[in-house]
Amino acid sequence: MTNAITSETMKISFNNFSKLYGTEKIAIDRAIKKVLSSGRYILGDEVADFEKDFAAYIGVSQCVGVANGLEALQIALMAAGIGPGDEVITTAHSAAATALSIRAVGAKPVFIDIDDYYHLDAAKIESAITSKTRAIIPVHLYGQACDMNTIMDVAKKHNLVVIEDCAQAHGALWNGRKVGSFGTAGCFSFYPTKNLGAVGDAGAIVTHDSAFAEKCRMMRNYGQRNRYEHDVYGINSRLDEIQAAVLRVLLKKLDRNNKRRLTIAMQYLKGLKDIGDIQLPRLRMQADHVFHLFVIETGRRDDLMAHLKEAGIDSLIHYPIPIHKQRSLAEFNSLSLPVLELKVTRILSLPVHPYLTTTEVKKVIAAIKKFYESPLNP
Repeated sequence: MTNAITSETMKISFNNFSKLYGTEKIAIDRAIKKVLSSGRYILGDEVADFEKDFAAYIGVSQCVGVANGLEALQIALMAAGIGPGDEVITTAHSAAATALSIRAVGAKPVFIDIDDYYHLDAAKIESAITSKTRAIIPVHLYGQACDMNTIMDVAKKHNLVVIEDCAQAHGALWNGRKVGSFGTAGCFSFYPTKNLGAVGDAGAIVTHDSAFAEKCRMMRNYGQRNRYEHDVYGINSRLDEIQAAVLRVLLKKLDRNNKRRLTIAMQYLKGLKDIGDIQLPRLRMQADHVFHLFVIETGRRDDLMAHLKEAGIDSLIHYPIPIHKQRSLAEFNSLSLPVLELKVTRILSLPVHPYLTTTEVKKVIAAIKKFYESPLNP
């Protein structure tokens, strides 16, 4: 009798953090040990160095490390002077953090429907603008840039702040330029699942504006310019030294890992073409997609998901309940966004993390083909 796991029974996880750590163990352990030995755990050299490294990577002059992606958005809104009575146009197809950040500053999210790329439909922004509109938060969902040409043109015409939600798009490009570098600010999450993930919660705000960055630095640290001198209203949202040290290690691997994600995505695009009723992700001509997620659509979503689970393959739904239909935002529950509301019944995310092997990707493709070849799924 044997306990060996064959390729047929091998489980394919949606993420593989242990493999990531195993691959970069020596460098990560060294970086953490250096922090622990230094005795400086908050806002030290590692944070300052990561901020310089990440600003250079994005192509901006300023980066402010914060505790998480939600608070990156919240602090950026605060620094832009957005608060009670203001409206912020955004999408209801995102993690809840996007809308929660708007609510956290007392402003009102205004949701518009999505386009064929799962982003807020830029063509619908102008019709949603009122005298109270102060900002737009486009979300570069799934790893692909929004239509930044149209968004920036509308923002300039109406004198609106643009705060980019880049939580799923580390390294993504629009016309050869990194997302996060277009608006007043770009906000990133480094939650472990992200293309650039920490070993806990972490986030950052990037900007070209040094005065704006200085406001953000104060606001992340109780509003202090100097210790015990609170010049502005602030919160406690500081990137810690250990997370910054780990992020510095992994930032060096980001482009390599994004390239691997793209390779996997190309395997899926080729292997799943013309299979059943599957609709593959659309790619914008002006964008370089980094495939934080590989999302397909099918009218048989729930059955396919169950089939993959039985085959030992993880899949997820990003996101099954639109933000405007969440109970915690009951005042928006009657809003109708028909394109989004249809798509959330059809979308399914397949594994696409950079530690998937070619064999594992082939297994996912084969399992999906088998599902559609079954007499029960004509």
